[in-house]
Amino acid sequence: MSLPKINTPEYRLNIPSTDEEITYRPFLVKEEKLLLIAHETGDEKATFSAIKDLIKSCVTQELAVDLLPMFDIEYIFLNIRAKSVGEIAKLNIICPDDEKTKVIVEVDLTKINVEMDEKHNPRIELTDNIGILMSYPSLDIVQEHAVEGGTGDQATESLFNMIVECMYQIWEGEEVQDASDFSRGEKMEFLESLSHLQFEKIQNFFETMPALKHEVKITNPKTKKKSTVTLQGIQSFFE
Repeated sequence: MSLPKINTPEYRLNIPSTDEEITYRPFLVKEEKLLLIAHETGDEKATFSAIKDLIKSCVTQELAVDLLPMFDIEYIFLNIRAKSVGEIAKLNIICPDDEKTKVIVEVDLTKINVEMDEKHNPRIELTDNIGILMSYPSLDIVQEHAVEGGTGDQATESLFNMIVECMYQIWEGEEVQDASDFSRGEKMEFLESLSHLQFEKIQNFFETMPALKHEVKITNPKTKKKSTVTLQGIQSFFE
């Protein structure tokens, strides 16, 4: 007699960036094990690599996970996690008033959404007739160009490289060209020719991008100080 097979339920979800509907199943123990091992290493790249693999396994239709913006990946994973191990997560939050006291907060993962900034616009007008259409950075792009604890020069170089990767189209008047038609050097030269105010418009694209956010209200048990803490990014919702 063979061991019985347990059927897993399927759920539906709309991807924030495209509103495309996908179906997914909860993750299995073997998949959770790989995720936990990656998370315990403390290596962020290993954790997100495991998250991508998990999404590929749990989404029941073809999905170009490697091309998805980071906020889509975070949102999909959070919903898979909610249906797999429980919709309520207990999180340790550090009180901002003394930056050391921790408070346990229960968060309903089904209430967490990707927030859209009303001022955000991927279409950036640099002059009256010249502009750039930006694409959202994928997880791979973010990881490749993220600088943790780097110097100012490293951070600046990282920002320029990420902008080059995310340039999608460039227009001048009625003429529109794909950014992929230009070399990396040409696009870098174009960026370096911008004025300070023009470059700030591009920076604003990244600063106002959609993000997975959730506010929680906490009270420091030692100081009785009440605070509102904004949780942002998938790492904030790991137990």
